[in-house]
Amino acid sequence: MHMAIAVSLVACRDDDDAGPTEPAPGSENAARFAAAKATAESATGSCAAIQPFYWEIGDKSGALGSGSVRQAGNATVYAATTVMPIASASKWIYGAYVAERRAGVLTPEDIQFLSFRSGYTSFSFSGCDNLDTVAECVARSSNGVFTPAHVGRFAYDGAHMQKHASLSAPGMNLGAMANAALALEIRRVLGTEIGLSYTQPQLAGGIRSSAADYAIFLRKILKNELHIASLLGTNSTCTNPLTCPTAINTPIDGGLNWNYSIGHWVETDPATGDGSFSSAGAFGFYPWINASKTLYGVVARAGGAGGGEASAQCGVRIRKAWVTGVAQ
Repeated sequence: MHMAIAVSLVACRDDDDAGPTEPAPGSENAARFAAAKATAESATGSCAAIQPFYWEIGDKSGALGSGSVRQAGNATVYAATTVMPIASASKWIYGAYVAERRAGVLTPEDIQFLSFRSGYTSFSFSGCDNLDTVAECVARSSNGVFTPAHVGRFAYDGAHMQKHASLSAPGMNLGAMANAALALEIRRVLGTEIGLSYTQPQLAGGIRSSAADYAIFLRKILKNELHIASLLGTNSTCTNPLTCPTAINTPIDGGLNWNYSIGHWVETDPATGDGSFSSAGAFGFYPWINASKTLYGVVARAGGAGGGEASAQCGVRIRKAWVTGVAQ
């Protein structure tokens, strides 16, 4: 969830055309919505700690419930269409891009890079320059340093994806692309209906997008329109150095024993996990798909306390409230 990238936060806006989604009174989802809404708007607990934010839950057909949660004394309002840096939520998009280019059949090299076991583990804090190409970013600072002793060991680091994207054919061969060309290429493969741009040509963390656009991506997965759908949770590895002897580092501070798959987390902690797939970003953007691949959700904000892990803690509670119909 930590992302080594320096980027200015965009101003958030209240969009009247993308207001909260609420099921009709008496519908089967009305109680679920009420529970999720109460959880999101609670004055205490994990969701109170990250206000303001936008949340949404839906299925393959569209949003089932959503809301813009405000914070007293704060004029910022996040809506579905608020564009923001999504940081490490970019990783899921790159994983899906590679899966699509490979028609769902990843090479052993792809798997090693996308599950963060490639040995490229020295991405610098400064990341890429805004004017870099993908390959120029690899060459910058320590970004392209290879550590043989780290091969096969999980390390949460942007260098894996940066190096992978730069590899010449039969690799992804994206090395010559800067921000604009990279965004066009990702959208060409995943769907031009998905709005996104890059602030840096960084595959693991450079995207700006909105909850509405990311939800399009998640719905495409639920509809099996993208090959990543069949790869969710596959080739996963343990990630917590305290319990996983092959793990080097993890961005999760709470000691959770989650696994990492193809550019996304698998929330497998024995005590608290429900098997959902997710990709939280450092600024607080948390997208997820549940284990049964029937629901998606987003918690969207840019900045504030706790980053991606705090948003995940809130998002997990909203998800449970929706599933159970009981506020958490």
